[in-house]
This record gives sequence, structure tokens and C-alpha cells, in this order.
Amino acid sequence: MPGRPSEREAEYVARMEFARIKKLEEEKHRKLKEDERKKLKDLHHMRCPKCGMELIEIDYKEIKVDKCSECEGIWLDAGELDTVSKLEKTGLDKLFGVFKK
Repeated sequence: MPGRPSEREAEYVARMEFARIKKLEEEKHRKLKEDERKKLKDLHHMRCPKCGMELIEIDYKEIKVDKCSECEGIWLDAGELDTVSKLEKTGLDKLFGVFKK
């Protein structure tokens, strides 16, 4: 006939239950963060960081340059500034000539 669990057994069971519940909560928080990140990306994707209006993407020599449709700011994604900095002066002038009115 099983008796009551010892104090050590009860402590072990309580620790295991806490670890199980904590893992579930961490997973729930991770999921919330993913959902929030997705919501923010959907809200801000291809929007100007300065004024919030839509960005127009222009592909110039394999460089995708984003230009704001309102404030006319020019935005580059990660790595694109390095590519632009390697253009010769005439290439750079041509790139920015695309954006002149």
C-alpha cells in the first residue's frame, strides 16, 4: 500500500511541476514576441522611417534603393551602403541622377 511521498519526493515533484509550467510560459512569451514582431513588420514594411509614407524600390545595378514617395528620403538595406561606396564617382552620380526630378 503506497504511503505518502517523502519530503524529498514532494520537493522533487514540485520542482518538476514548476519547470514544466515555466517552460510552457516561456513558450507562450516567445510566441507572443514572434506575433508582435510579425505585426510590427507588417505595419512598417516598405514604409519610410522618417515620415511613414510608402517607399518605392528602385533596382539600380543590383542595388535596391528605397525612396520615400513623400519626403524623398533615400534608404538602403544592410550591405547596400558598402556596395554604393564601391561605385566609381560616375556610377554614384548616375545612381543619384535616377532620383532627381
